[in-house]
Amino acid sequence: MKKPVHNPREVAEIVAIQALSFVAGEPERLGLFLAETGVGPETLRNAASDPNFLLSVLDFVLRDDETVKAFAKTAELHPTNVAAARQVLGDALGDPSWERDVP
Repeated sequence: MKKPVHNPREVAEIVAIQALSFVAGEPERLGLFLAETGVGPETLRNAASDPNFLLSVLDFVLRDDETVKAFAKTAELHPTNVAAARQVLGDALGDPSWERDVP
Protein backbone atom coordinates (compact mmCIF):
# COMPACT_ATOMS: atom_id res chain seq x y z
CA MET A 1 0.00 0.00 0.00
CA LYS A 2 1.36 3.39 -0.99
CA LYS A 3 1.65 6.02 1.67
CA PRO A 4 -0.38 9.18 1.11
CA VAL A 5 1.43 12.19 -0.31
CA HIS A 6 1.16 15.30 1.83
CA ASN A 7 3.98 17.44 0.43
CA PRO A 8 2.37 20.16 -1.75
CA ARG A 9 5.22 20.09 -4.27
CA GLU A 10 4.92 16.31 -4.68
CA VAL A 11 1.16 16.67 -5.19
CA ALA A 12 1.77 19.41 -7.78
CA GLU A 13 4.26 17.21 -9.63
CA ILE A 14 1.76 14.33 -9.64
CA VAL A 15 -0.89 16.64 -11.13
CA ALA A 16 1.64 17.79 -13.76
CA ILE A 17 2.47 14.18 -14.67
CA GLN A 18 -1.24 13.45 -15.00
CA ALA A 19 -1.49 16.53 -17.24
CA LEU A 20 1.36 15.22 -19.39
CA SER A 21 -0.45 11.91 -19.77
CA PHE A 22 -3.58 13.83 -20.76
CA VAL A 23 -1.68 15.87 -23.35
CA ALA A 24 -0.01 12.75 -24.73
CA GLY A 25 -3.38 11.03 -25.05
CA GLU A 26 -4.44 13.10 -28.05
CA PRO A 27 -2.05 13.20 -31.03
CA GLU A 28 -3.03 16.70 -32.17
CA ARG A 29 -2.61 18.16 -28.68
CA LEU A 30 0.68 16.30 -28.19
CA GLY A 31 2.00 17.55 -31.54
CA LEU A 32 1.20 21.15 -30.62
CA PHE A 33 2.82 20.73 -27.20
CA LEU A 34 5.98 19.17 -28.66
CA ALA A 35 6.22 21.90 -31.29
CA GLU A 36 5.90 24.63 -28.67
CA THR A 37 8.35 23.13 -26.20
CA GLY A 38 10.88 21.84 -28.72
CA VAL A 39 10.96 18.49 -26.95
CA GLY A 40 11.00 15.46 -29.20
CA PRO A 41 8.88 12.36 -28.65
CA GLU A 42 12.05 10.38 -27.96
CA THR A 43 13.04 12.64 -25.06
CA LEU A 44 9.58 13.12 -23.57
CA ARG A 45 10.00 10.44 -20.90
CA ASN A 46 13.32 11.89 -19.67
CA ALA A 47 11.94 15.43 -19.75
CA ALA A 48 9.08 14.36 -17.48
CA SER A 49 11.52 14.05 -14.59
CA ASP A 50 12.44 17.75 -14.86
CA PRO A 51 10.26 19.95 -12.62
CA ASN A 52 10.70 22.90 -15.02
CA PHE A 53 9.34 20.76 -17.84
CA LEU A 54 6.40 19.77 -15.65
CA LEU A 55 5.77 23.46 -15.09
CA SER A 56 5.58 23.96 -18.86
CA VAL A 57 3.05 21.10 -19.08
CA LEU A 58 0.79 22.84 -16.57
CA ASP A 59 1.22 26.15 -18.40
CA PHE A 60 0.19 24.45 -21.65
CA VAL A 61 -2.93 22.93 -20.10
CA LEU A 62 -3.90 26.13 -18.26
CA ARG A 63 -3.63 28.49 -21.20
CA ASP A 64 -6.98 27.39 -22.62
CA ASP A 65 -10.20 27.08 -20.58
CA GLU A 66 -11.52 24.12 -22.56
CA THR A 67 -8.24 22.23 -22.20
CA VAL A 68 -8.01 22.79 -18.46
CA LYS A 69 -11.67 21.81 -18.01
CA ALA A 70 -11.19 18.64 -20.06
CA PHE A 71 -8.05 17.71 -18.11
CA ALA A 72 -9.67 18.45 -14.76
CA LYS A 73 -12.62 16.25 -15.67
CA THR A 74 -10.34 13.42 -16.79
CA ALA A 75 -8.19 13.69 -13.65
CA GLU A 76 -11.26 14.13 -11.43
CA LEU A 77 -9.98 17.47 -10.16
CA HIS A 78 -11.54 20.87 -9.90
CA PRO A 79 -9.94 23.27 -12.43
CA THR A 80 -8.76 25.47 -9.56
CA ASN A 81 -6.72 22.52 -8.27
CA VAL A 82 -4.82 22.51 -11.56
CA ALA A 83 -4.06 26.22 -11.18
CA ALA A 84 -3.06 25.64 -7.54
CA ALA A 85 -0.67 22.88 -8.61
CA ARG A 86 0.91 25.27 -11.10
CA GLN A 87 1.30 27.92 -8.43
CA VAL A 88 2.85 25.51 -5.91
CA LEU A 89 5.30 24.12 -8.44
CA GLY A 90 6.15 27.58 -9.74
CA ASP A 91 6.74 28.86 -6.21
CA ALA A 92 8.95 25.86 -5.42
CA LEU A 93 11.05 26.55 -8.51
CA GLY A 94 11.23 30.29 -7.94
CA ASP A 95 9.26 31.06 -11.10
CA PRO A 96 8.43 34.78 -11.02
CA SER A 97 6.19 34.66 -14.10
CA TRP A 98 3.09 33.40 -12.28
CA GLU A 99 1.09 36.28 -10.91
CA ARG A 100 -1.35 35.79 -8.09
CA ASP A 101 -4.60 37.69 -7.88
CA VAL A 102 -4.45 39.81 -4.79
CA PRO A 103 -7.64 41.46 -3.54
